Amino acid sequence: MLKELFISQVRIKILEIMLPHPDAQYHIRALVREVGSEINAVRRELSKLEKIGLLTKRKSSNRVYYTVDTTSPYYPELLSLIGKEIGLGEAILKNKKQLGDVKFAVLAREYLRGRESTVLDVDLFLVGTVNKDVMKRIIEVEERTRGKEINYTVLDEAEFLHRKRRNDTFVSRFMTKSRTMLIGDEAEFCAI
Repeated sequence: MLKELFISQVRIKILEIMLPHPDAQYHIRALVREVGSEINAVRRELSKLEKIGLLTKRKSSNRVYYTVDTTSPYYPELLSLIGKEIGLGEAILKNKKQLGDVKFAVLAREYLRGRESTVLDVDLFLVGTVNKDVMKRIIEVEERTRGKEINYTVLDEAEFLHRKRRNDTFVSRFMTKSRTMLIGDEAEFCAI
């Protein structure tokens, strides 16, 4: 989908590399290697992304480093788009039919930013009747790819509504976090 929205494949690749790692600093030559494009094309795209305020630039002796500016008004939405195009978000969307009757599938935005999960953090929240075998396969593939455990929760719709109405601590905690909707309507997800 991003390929239809954005003309530059180099820009897309830069966004896929940098947005999920907002704390990392990227040197131009390292990005050239990761993107697999000419240095001038990478420089041009970095300059455009800096101009719109998505990246910041820092010079250190003869090197230039770029970092994601998480205060940019474009950052949350672009991160959500990237989260739907790669990794767990992509796998959920590609396997939507096989997953069963999923009313909501929601990724924690902190997961998309690469944060380390704790026992209390939920990376993926699903509501509906979910095919557990398909879900397990998707999670196992992503865990191997990331080298990290993924915390996820599946609730049927009745339990989700019941717990939401009772202001259940677990559900309320997830609902107050920044998130990316993969499946379902945000307003309906939040309504009581």
